[in-house]
Amino acid sequence: MSCMTERPVVKRTARAILLEGDTAPRMILIKRTKPGQPPYWITPGGGMEPEDSSVVEALHREVDEELGAKVTDVVPAFVDTVPHPGEGADGVKVQHFFVCRLASMDLTRRHGPEVDEPCGEYEVVSVPFTREGIASVGVVPPSLRAYLDTNIEGVLALLADDLG
Repeated sequence: MSCMTERPVVKRTARAILLEGDTAPRMILIKRTKPGQPPYWITPGGGMEPEDSSVVEALHREVDEELGAKVTDVVPAFVDTVPHPGEGADGVKVQHFFVCRLASMDLTRRHGPEVDEPCGEYEVVSVPFTREGIASVGVVPPSLRAYLDTNIEGVLALLADDLG
């Protein structure tokens, strides 16, 4: 049996499983349309920058840039580790997914590279936070789609008042 060596983490990202509303929550997504490609849907978020003191701080900065939004109840939900070529053959990118509640959103406050120099279109959409709602759009990465499909109830439980 070979012993796996740990691969260097060359990039970390923070992404929001961002929920709005209590009784029938909806999930905020960004529909990305690039020239000549089918659209896909991503969670708000992005890579850590040198000025970010933590992954959670990067999350707050990214949702502010991409949505003009503030979030509360930020709870780690899911981590995805994927190869990140270009920074050395065996480097990986770690994507941290946090479930959080939308406190406020003002799309006129959007700023940052995605807004100032967009590659294609960024459209903010919301879908019901149900298996059917998530299946109705092409959420990426596939690992997140699979996680949500099996964990809708668990993700909602992460926002329950009795989590502690």
